[in-house]
Amino acid sequence: MNRSSVIVGAIAAAALVVVIAVVMGLWAQVGDSDITPAGWFAMALGIIVTLAVGIGLMALVFISNRRGYDEQTGGR
Repeated sequence: MNRSSVIVGAIAAAALVVVIAVVMGLWAQVGDSDITPAGWFAMALGIIVTLAVGIGLMALVFISNRRGYDEQTGGR
C-alpha cells in the first residue's frame, strides 16, 4: 500500500463519517411519520423492481463476458 492509497482511504472514511452524521441529524428532526398501506406497497414494489433490474443487468454482463461477446471483433 502506498501513501496515496492511504490518503484516499482516509478521505473516503472521513466523508462517510460526515454523511452518517448529517443523515442522523436530519433523521432526528423528522420525528415520527406514518406510512399508509399504499405507501408500503409502493415502497415494496419499487424495491422489487429495482432489484430485478439490477440483477438482470448484472446477469447480462456476466453472460456476455463468459460467452465472449465482449472480445474485440478483429478487423484492425
